[in-house]
Amino acid sequence: MRSVVFDIGETLTSDTRYWGDWARWLEIPTHTMSALVGAVLAQGRDNADAIRIARPGVDVAAEWRARQAAGQGDYLDESDLYPDVRPALAQLQAVGLWVGISGNQNAAVTELLRGLGLPADAIATSGEWGVYKPNPVFFERVTAWAPGEPHEIVYVGDHPANDIAPAQAAGLRAAHLRRGPIGLTTNAPGADWTVGSLTELAELLADL
Repeated sequence: MRSVVFDIGETLTSDTRYWGDWARWLEIPTHTMSALVGAVLAQGRDNADAIRIARPGVDVAAEWRARQAAGQGDYLDESDLYPDVRPALAQLQAVGLWVGISGNQNAAVTELLRGLGLPADAIATSGEWGVYKPNPVFFERVTAWAPGEPHEIVYVGDHPANDIAPAQAAGLRAAHLRRGPIGLTTNAPGADWTVGSLTELAELLADL
């Protein structure tokens, strides 16, 4: 292995704040918002459908712009990171692996992530690249971006359909993280590794 590239949402960062902020904006209880997200994900729907259920007829993009105008747009701080993120990424760098971060986020999140000073060699998002997972072009960008041949690059994510299957189709190796509502409820039997934490993954890759 030469490189390890990480998805962002529910791999490195928890979506708790994101959906809590939407609940407050929509003026519904946070547990109701969480239940709606779980319901639409279980049905294989876009998670933005949770917002549409909470407020029928809403234009989600317009509502997001309204939130930004009200100063309630993108935000990340240390509390949004899962506790195993910093030690796991640092361990991978310590054994000589190149560490990248790239997932389905808008370009503003790129700068927020960079501002956290994570132990990573590079950070990019689909918003910057102009292509979103599971589009094969996203993983072509990952392959061109991360050092090594495709089989020397590991992509790590929680979503079998968006992360694991398309990464492997592009020739990368893939690690399925059982974290978050999708990672815990959807199996990825073809993954090269299935782990319950980034600490476990870092130890496995360090041993290689």
